[in-house]
Amino acid sequence: MAVAIRLKREGAKNNPHYKIVVADQRKPRDGRFIEIIGNYNPGKTGENFSIQLDRAEYWVGVGARPSQTVGSIITKARKKQEAAA
Repeated sequence: MAVAIRLKREGAKNNPHYKIVVADQRKPRDGRFIEIIGNYNPGKTGENFSIQLDRAEYWVGVGARPSQTVGSIITKARKKQEAAA
């Protein structure tokens, strides 16, 4: 089973927000998923995401492939965590 970390769209028309989910890549975008690990709101300025970095690291470690957008969110979260430490 190929696992992907990707966005699941929610919200109203012209006002999207997304959940960051771990899902089988053969399932539809808004279909079944394995786990919710965060959220992303592109309409918000500043810090517009939250993610459980430990769960994302776990899933990447066992072979899950993040989408391009989720990959950049993970990178930003890592930088934020390093700056706080």
